[in-house]
Amino acid sequence: MSAVLTPAGDLRLLVVRNLRRESRLVDGLIVNLALPVIIMVLFVYVFGGAITTGSSGLDYIDFVVPAVLLMSGGYGAALTAVSIAEDMSGGMIDRFRTLPVGGWVIPAAHVVASLARNVAACVFALAAALLLGFRPNASPTDWLLVLAVAAGYVLAMSSLSVLWGLLVDSSQAAGAFSFVVLFLPYLSNGVVPAETMPPLLRAFAHHQPITPVVDTLRSLLLGLPMGSSGALTAAWLTGIVAISAPAAASLFRRRTST
Repeated sequence: MSAVLTPAGDLRLLVVRNLRRESRLVDGLIVNLALPVIIMVLFVYVFGGAITTGSSGLDYIDFVVPAVLLMSGGYGAALTAVSIAEDMSGGMIDRFRTLPVGGWVIPAAHVVASLARNVAACVFALAAALLLGFRPNASPTDWLLVLAVAAGYVLAMSSLSVLWGLLVDSSQAAGAFSFVVLFLPYLSNGVVPAETMPPLLRAFAHHQPITPVVDTLRSLLLGLPMGSSGALTAAWLTGIVAISAPAAASLFRRRTST
């Protein structure tokens, strides 16, 4: 006798399906895990001696690790656009339409699978940072908040990624979103102090979501004053999810209703 279908059961099965599919893409897993570590090694050991951290006075590895965590989780989350674009164009959605699966469950499963996979990628990047000499000064409560912020960032990027994957018509176009997400930390307070940038770039860095997220993680990990960055982080991430998740669900219903 088959199990009773419920939205929660459907979601669980589709999350497992997405995680299994991604685990078979060995090249993607290697890039997702290795790229941020390579970037960290490059900046710390090649460029780090020539980069000052401005008024913060931090060692460069302490300064850059929060940005690398976001690169790790964000890049993997952005690849969710490719996964859902492949489902939309490869016939998988037509098969799902023959089943009693709620329309919101399919994009939600991509988001949940991305959340699980890329929070783990952040943990891997943090472990690599510890091996390279990063020494955080965080309390148990701070560590829980670090996990919450990282998960919130991955959730926001995953929701936005699913929306982008539904807006474009091919997996190649969907993949372009990963470059945007990977590049944004460079135009924030994550890799170099925003105060060292030209005025136009400095203004952009101060008014984009990555900067308060980086500042919040840096404060939590190193025991520094947080100021307003925590509230700004919560506002940015909540706003992104609140807009992109319903928009993605609505767009998915429209694209699959014909």
